[in-house]
Amino acid sequence: MRPVNLLPESQRRRQPASGGKSAYVVLGLLTVLLAMTGLYVVTANKVTSRSAAAAAASAEADRLEAQAASLGAFGSFAQIKETRVASVRQLATERFDWERLMLELARVLPSKGWLLTAEASVSGETENSGTPEVVSGGPVAILIGCLPRQSDVADLMLRLGRMHRVEDVTLAESAIGDVKGSPSIEDCGRYYKFDVSVAFAAATPKEAPDGQRRVPAVLGGGS
Repeated sequence: MRPVNLLPESQRRRQPASGGKSAYVVLGLLTVLLAMTGLYVVTANKVTSRSAAAAAASAEADRLEAQAASLGAFGSFAQIKETRVASVRQLATERFDWERLMLELARVLPSKGWLLTAEASVSGETENSGTPEVVSGGPVAILIGCLPRQSDVADLMLRLGRMHRVEDVTLAESAIGDVKGSPSIEDCGRYYKFDVSVAFAAATPKEAPDGQRRVPAVLGGGS
């Protein structure tokens, strides 16, 4: 038999509603889920942004690598050009107008004298008498020949000093070999045998003025 409450409605004891707590729990769970969803969205956006940046950086690196590879040929060409220019400059500093030297020697050598040997070197290293010797840091010529008088040797040294690019003229020897011997093309005999070294300055942009092929008159032109 079902019990019946005979008390008036106003005096009855109210029972707490069980649905209130459930609502709060549901709201709490929804809040947590919403927060987790927001955190996931933010994290996913950061990952996507960083992945896009990494992809862009990788693409830029590939582009720059391809560009560097395409410019490699031009870089090699520039290096080859620089090497060739340096080689030409070095050769230019070591050049010497030997033709002009021979022409001037023919002009300045006294008419009664001649050369036994003439040795020349751009670096200044000579092998006089078979022994290598560095005479100077620049071009040098070693002249050995014959002249009838000592004054002719002095005159020759003066003329040599006036030649193109000559910096110094040094006399190593001037002596009579055989006072009774006859001079010849191979031996000075009773003539003075001279040994002179002629040192030249370094190369200049122009060996001689344009249009001037003759030795200047100050060189004497022989005697």
